[in-house]
Amino acid sequence: MGRATMEDVALRAGVSRSLVSLVMRDSPRVSSARRAAVVAAATELGYRPHALARQLASRDSTVLGVLVSDLHNQFFADLVDGVDQAAHEQGFSLLLQTGQRRVAREEQVIDTLLSFSPAGLILLGPVVATRVMAGAARQSPVVAVTRSCRHPDIDTVTDDSEAGARLAVAHLAGLGHRRIAHLDGGNGAQAALRRRGYRAAMAEFGLPPLIVRSEYTEKGGVLGARALLGHAPATTALFCANDLNAVGAIAELEDSGMQVPAHMSVVGYDNTALAALRHVSLTTVHQPRHEMGRLAVQLLLERIRGNRETVARLQLEPSLVVRETTARPRHTASSTPSLETEVPA
Repeated sequence: MGRATMEDVALRAGVSRSLVSLVMRDSPRVSSARRAAVVAAATELGYRPHALARQLASRDSTVLGVLVSDLHNQFFADLVDGVDQAAHEQGFSLLLQTGQRRVAREEQVIDTLLSFSPAGLILLGPVVATRVMAGAARQSPVVAVTRSCRHPDIDTVTDDSEAGARLAVAHLAGLGHRRIAHLDGGNGAQAALRRRGYRAAMAEFGLPPLIVRSEYTEKGGVLGARALLGHAPATTALFCANDLNAVGAIAELEDSGMQVPAHMSVVGYDNTALAALRHVSLTTVHQPRHEMGRLAVQLLLERIRGNRETVARLQLEPSLVVRETTARPRHTASSTPSLETEVPA
């Protein structure tokens, strides 16, 4: 037997399908006797109301659509955890899809989420163009997390990635490093701001920048570290785009016979659970991920409930977590040539 339908319940209870629908929506227009008959029939058949159909019929959604940039990155799992807890506390459920860090896929996902008529959308680390997010915001309230955006209809929750990059460079320079490279996040959310913060901090310390094009993945870290060693082997410190990138870079460094931090100090970004693993023990920049997820729900519900019409831009301060992948360099050098290397994704 297949799943019981509303028609099955109506037939068992000896009532119309429309009356069963009224009972399932807890309408006061149904007598106690008929309500009891419908409930009994539904229980006997194991009928469960279709949540989406009920939502569309009521025109009062309790579902939030969530776009996740990358399911392989622990950072986004922590963000989703914060979103889920805050949504659950307010009586909302999540409809979750991933964009796999691809623009075309994200555009498709946003269209799919909107087709379910959600109460609002939360975009975690989106890479789509602002015009795409603005188009979605014309249909449903939108909050972008870890993505800076100046559109008046899109609320944002970010950390201060420029400040985070400055923290990483200041830590490494304070240890005595002068050849500090940056494996960047390519076109990923906040990557441009981290590059800007890195360049600014290097200039403040009178150091030339060494930037290797990379991406927010472990593979990006592997390829970026490989390119760096091929072009600037005298580098003594590495600021990576995120923790996954840093783990890939460390693996490549160690495969090349280098020890971390004896030969190369490494700093990541995000402070995910991966960074805290005992065998990794990565020095990294902390983002308050759980809080960012909760704040995204808060902003969305303010829009949904009509408590706010003006745009909100929340920016949280990052902090540095020092672990075992950074140390003073064995030797210091005064300068090194700038490096801009494209690394294939």
